[in-house]
Amino acid sequence: MHTGHSHGHGDGDDPAPKRIRRLLAIAIAPFGVATIVLVVMLWPREPAVKQQQLAPGFRSELVPAEVVSVETHPCPTGTCATVMIRPSEGPEAGQVKFLPEFGLVAGTRAPAVGDRIITERVSSDLDPTVSYNFVDYERSASLSWLALLFAVTVVVVGRWRGLAAIVGLLFTWGLLTVFVIPAIIEGRSPVLVACASGSLIMFVVLYLAHGIGARTTTALLGTLASLVLTAALAYLFVGFTSLTGLGSDEAVFIQSHLGNVELDGILLAGIVIGALGALNDVTVTQASAVWEVHRADPSQSARRLYQAGMRVGRDHIASTVDTLVLAYAGSSLPLLLLFATGTRPWSDVITGEVVAEEVVRTLVGSIGLVASVPITTALAAFVVANLTPRQGLLR
Repeated sequence: MHTGHSHGHGDGDDPAPKRIRRLLAIAIAPFGVATIVLVVMLWPREPAVKQQQLAPGFRSELVPAEVVSVETHPCPTGTCATVMIRPSEGPEAGQVKFLPEFGLVAGTRAPAVGDRIITERVSSDLDPTVSYNFVDYERSASLSWLALLFAVTVVVVGRWRGLAAIVGLLFTWGLLTVFVIPAIIEGRSPVLVACASGSLIMFVVLYLAHGIGARTTTALLGTLASLVLTAALAYLFVGFTSLTGLGSDEAVFIQSHLGNVELDGILLAGIVIGALGALNDVTVTQASAVWEVHRADPSQSARRLYQAGMRVGRDHIASTVDTLVLAYAGSSLPLLLLFATGTRPWSDVITGEVVAEEVVRTLVGSIGLVASVPITTALAAFVVANLTPRQGLLR
């Protein structure tokens, strides 16, 4: 008789003996309890946003506007633009206002008539004059269409599992905005925040996307064990390489604007959070591989299952590590191009703070990723080898 319930995925169709389920529950329980305790302890108590402080009597707010005219002309710095806008919100909504003349960076286009932009409206109690400054282009509409296309594609191809993945993605984004960022701004330990949020995300996303059962719990255990290893390695090598977290302009701004934030801790948190997605992919694949090998031949021992799973895992390692390195290289490409035009030798460039951060991030993440393969494969082989033919995977 079929037991359990699922939407065509997860372990609802793959029941495990009570003894195995009990062992898995005992193994996962400490992680769950620690996650809940950490999230409660680290949850921010104050509002997350800290507004930029202006001089007394001055006010600043962001206002959407439409470009109504653009004039470009040569200037000492190259090409400059004079732009007239029509704010769509605020006291001057519908009126035509000038933006201060600004220079155009080579290779970038000037705002065009009809463009939607974001401006900064600055007013003062001491002066009735209101000024507007260009901040950025308004991209909410285009990004919304892209997000809709992404969601439709995932749901059409992935069906129920795709829908669950979208819900998990929304949960992840929500947790980042209401917990991770506010907690770090409030001065909580970035490393603890990253570990707590990463663990909670994995609990929700894995069980939501793959169902509650032995296979998902095995993958989750492999993910959490590898996450702890990654965090420990990051802590060790960030200290060992004397990284300070001051390798970017953003870090310098954070230090001046939010003095209570640990910059080296933010670097550590970034390494931990950045490794989560790849860990999730690898551990789920390894658990599924072992389960499918057992499905094909239920008589195989745990050792044979482990060996078969590792054959799949080695191929996965080769492609995933390369993907991880390319992802970090792609995000740092402008920085690498900048250094390539300088006079410093590459040995000095690589050991400098800015590039060394990316090297440590890549190598630590890759080590955690590689370690997750034997960890998850061994756990899966042990669990699957204890599924008897009558309590096996095909019921």
